[in-house]
Amino acid sequence: MALPPDTTITWYGHSCVRIDTAGGRTVIIDPWFANPTSPLAVDAVDRCDLLLVTHGHFDHFGDALALASRLRPAWPCMHEMSLWLARRLPGGADAVVGFNKGGTVEAAGLKVTMVTAHHSAGDWNAPGETTLYLGDPAGFVIELEDGYRIYHAGDTEVFSDMHLIRELHRPDMAMLPIGGHFTMDPIGAALAVEYLGVQEVMPLHYGTFPVLAGTPDQLREALAGRGLGDVRVHSPRPGGTL
Repeated sequence: MALPPDTTITWYGHSCVRIDTAGGRTVIIDPWFANPTSPLAVDAVDRCDLLLVTHGHFDHFGDALALASRLRPAWPCMHEMSLWLARRLPGGADAVVGFNKGGTVEAAGLKVTMVTAHHSAGDWNAPGETTLYLGDPAGFVIELEDGYRIYHAGDTEVFSDMHLIRELHRPDMAMLPIGGHFTMDPIGAALAVEYLGVQEVMPLHYGTFPVLAGTPDQLREALAGRGLGDVRVHSPRPGGTL
């Protein structure tokens, strides 16, 4: 199933993605607009109906608190993250919806299911001189108004239970990290595509820093090596839109 007409996806570098749906909703995922490849500053973001953050590392949580405080989106998130946010966001506990892996919530007229990711989630908390833990890392499957489903994997290694994501949630498009070092590389992402059974993939988490060396062309090569050369790899420049 191809991306529906009147739905656009914009990549702002790293894992920061904006989805504008045919129904007029704006979804922002992992809003680190301060990343060195983003052409847009967070203060210039004019709309966000649904905000999703896959985990608490700075390069994903990034500008989320500032964005949510200003635009007041629906924010379904990991339970522990919701407890922390409830003490910091205007509106308190009413500003977020805590849930967990396997759960599905309806927010801003869309369905969001939280799924597993294999990664870590703590980041440095200078006042406490220790790491700040905001709950396990996760991925999300977002079902748009017309039933099209987008899987944003967050940061993860490939894992065989992606078969279960395919069976249970049937994503049409997968957004997968390919940079390596902190996540899977293009070879791992090609295997993830095979497990997920998708025909559309958008690589994330590459090119931001030299250590994130995987490229979309390497993903295309790895897909071809698995007999998946017909899978469409979307690789816009930062700020580019599908």
